[in-house]
Amino acid sequence: MLRLPAKARSLKRVSIVNLAGCVPGMVVNHTYATIPGEAGGGIVRASWMDVVGRTKMIKEYVQRRMLKDALQVFDEMPQRDAVSWNLTIKGCLDCGELDAAVRLFDEMPGKNIVSRTTMMNGYLRFGRLEMAEEVFRQIPHKDTAAWNSMINGYFDNGRVDDGVKLFEEMPMRDAISWTSVISGLERHGRNSEALACFKKMMSFHLVASASATLCSALKACASCDLSLGFQVHACVVKLGYASDPYSSASLITFYANGKDMRHACRAFDESLDKNVVVRTALLTGYGSNGEHHDALEVFRSMVQMGVAPNQSSFTSALNSCSELESHDKGLIIHAAAVKLGFEADTFVSNSLIVMYSKCGHVGCAVRTFGAIEARNLVSWNSIIVSLAQHGFGLWSFAFFSRMMRAGVEPDEITFTGLMCACSHSGMLRKGRLVFRYFSELGSVAVSLEHCSLMASVLARCGEFDEAERFILTMPLEPNAAVWLSLLSACCAHQSGVKVAERAADQIFKLDPLYAATYTLLSNLYALADRWSDVARIRNLMRQKSVTKPPGCSWQLGSPQGGKAQLHLVRQVPSDDRSDISKAGLPTREVCVELEE
Repeated sequence: MLRLPAKARSLKRVSIVNLAGCVPGMVVNHTYATIPGEAGGGIVRASWMDVVGRTKMIKEYVQRRMLKDALQVFDEMPQRDAVSWNLTIKGCLDCGELDAAVRLFDEMPGKNIVSRTTMMNGYLRFGRLEMAEEVFRQIPHKDTAAWNSMINGYFDNGRVDDGVKLFEEMPMRDAISWTSVISGLERHGRNSEALACFKKMMSFHLVASASATLCSALKACASCDLSLGFQVHACVVKLGYASDPYSSASLITFYANGKDMRHACRAFDESLDKNVVVRTALLTGYGSNGEHHDALEVFRSMVQMGVAPNQSSFTSALNSCSELESHDKGLIIHAAAVKLGFEADTFVSNSLIVMYSKCGHVGCAVRTFGAIEARNLVSWNSIIVSLAQHGFGLWSFAFFSRMMRAGVEPDEITFTGLMCACSHSGMLRKGRLVFRYFSELGSVAVSLEHCSLMASVLARCGEFDEAERFILTMPLEPNAAVWLSLLSACCAHQSGVKVAERAADQIFKLDPLYAATYTLLSNLYALADRWSDVARIRNLMRQKSVTKPPGCSWQLGSPQGGKAQLHLVRQVPSDDRSDISKAGLPTREVCVELEE
């Protein structure tokens, strides 16, 4: 006879699921349970299990995403209650089986508000908004949770006005209702309306029960009303949310978006729980303000303090490495990502591709791309643009072909990357075909950048007149950047002086103080031995007080920890040339070294 443990014997009725929690090593099946060490294998028949026990078993299977077993238990149940129906329907939805959930929902007798709300949320999750609306209308007595779910669904599917309208029709609203509308409006860029809704909510004294509302309001203030953000900060402190890590992270992000890193650091210092969310907010804030060295220092201290970085931490740190073109620090962060299991993460890998590309290591970028398990559009665009910028035009098209075979739809960035590949690799025929293909595609809008690249492709391949005609007849009004691409291509080709002069005239009309125009035209005249025109352009620059940004180059530090140095070249005023000559330095230029 099977002797149950004391914990199980104390119960009047023990289900197999509860028994599994009492006996170590017990294997549970919806038909029987096996207890190790018992005679005959210790098999206990589970046919007597009641509705509650089978429902618990369905829950266990669903949590382990064993939907087939969960459905088998459900089908074998002699009796089912509303809980078992609702749990099985929700399990199908959580496992991505919408059709199975719909079948069960249609078969369910005596549907209640929980089952209808569950099915409505499932339709919304799969983007079936019309079906969700139909289920919502069928609910006889809607509770606040049903209203809130439908409002969230409207915002998640981009129907902002419908979400606001439904909110206004609500008979009773709670803090979740207000938070749903405020966060939804903020997510869709309607920050003024979000803040107006927040002010109205505060007048009802509901904000005390929703810290998430304060976080959404702070996000809206960052791009709309900084003064109101200070008041929201005061509410955070007054209502006791200052110690909440998510409120602290929102405050840091708010001040960082407002270019006030001093107060962002103060909010960080005042945070009691400096978890990964709070530290990542500071890291991202430094990066968005161009303070990339400080951002990497935050990442270093995070690792040193034993706080495991998350996906956003790695992405922000790698973006800072990209901006600094710091390959050595990028390698350290890559190693940390591999150690923590992020080597195949899509978003981290996308940032790694960009980092390696900006540091000139295209091979590493390709290898990183190959290790991504689930590639998205950003992954494909990153590798296409990286190869294009380094002159591997044919490889860009090879990856584009793989992208199309994978069923990923291209966007305007894909278009830009392919046109850049044609421009850098001198592929005239492919450039014409790509531009025609995307122009006729319809789903991608042709922008000025695309037209600029097409003009560059034509000019770099020696078709200067055709490039000029293209710019004059393009459907969009050309700006200075479009004409500059033509002028730059003429200089790179060291010919087409007449076309370059006409392009420069157009730029002078649009932006007479654009220094690159004078520099490129002067260089082209020098290549053509037209020194009088070179002097004329330089005199014109002095008359209009046009200054050229100084040229610079980097000298990497030693592997033993030496700092990188930035070398700048600038024009020396004529009054200072005598002193420089005495020092034995060139009279026209001087090198200035700055530590990184």
